[in-house]
Amino acid sequence: MKLRSNTQLVIDFVTFPLRALTIFEDDRWGMSSLKTERFDHVAREVKGYTLDVGCGRQNRFVDRHLGGNGKGIDVFKYEGLTDDQIVEDITHFPFPDGTFESVTFIGNINHIPKSMRDVELAEAYRVLKPGGNVVITMGNPVTEVLVHQVVAIYDRLLGTNLDVDGERGMHHEESYFLTDGEIRGRLVKAGFTGVRKKYFLTEWCLNHLFVGWKK
Repeated sequence: MKLRSNTQLVIDFVTFPLRALTIFEDDRWGMSSLKTERFDHVAREVKGYTLDVGCGRQNRFVDRHLGGNGKGIDVFKYEGLTDDQIVEDITHFPFPDGTFESVTFIGNINHIPKSMRDVELAEAYRVLKPGGNVVITMGNPVTEVLVHQVVAIYDRLLGTNLDVDGERGMHHEESYFLTDGEIRGRLVKAGFTGVRKKYFLTEWCLNHLFVGWKK
């Protein structure tokens, strides 16, 4: 499992404003990208063989940060994904009960159509082994809205390709963010217990994650 060193954590804390404004996708200039940072926080919470829901381009979290110890799935065939990673029916994951030790939703649960969120979290619960956990990341609401706008501006003015949501297209039931109350409530409704919130200190607490457990 690939994790940042303590020295890197300090560097990333100090340089967060610069990293937030440049929004580079890969690590550079001795600093971690926001994507790497988010993956690092989640990797510290997973317990073993992991299902990464909404894995995005290149299945980066499983392949690069978990050393391939898991499976990434998505509804859209982003660059680097194979046919077996594409799930057309998100209300039923193509895995037997109790397959995974962790399930992750990294910065994307808000992109699940509202009417399907409970069903998809119930599927996450189903494919987890007893004692397994779910990990969900979500930024501060104001931050989430601003980041989406900044990414769109970068792509338009600089010709970058950062906006994965624009590439896929937004469903009318998607949102730019979910409140903490909605995330907690939906996790509990799906059956998860011991739900707790953890802040990303290296992002000055403007991003955080929730962890819930299957008994």
